[in-house]
Amino acid sequence: MQQHHTVPKSKKGRTTVSVHPICHRAIHANFTNAELARIGEDRAALLERDALRKFAEWVADKPPDFHAPTRSRR
Repeated sequence: MQQHHTVPKSKKGRTTVSVHPICHRAIHANFTNAELARIGEDRAALLERDALRKFAEWVADKPPDFHAPTRSRR
């Protein structure tokens, strides 16, 4: 697990949540730091982005040690 700053450190964020590394990469591949700062801890707002919602649905049934490359879909 990795610690994800719900508001990026560059935007003075301090709160973190544990996320799987592949999910962490997907979040940062689909959102800018400014967008993440506005969204904050609102998980539902992250999943409103089609690409991240589809990713979450795809990865949901994968084993905990699953890893795959991610790419930006902005």
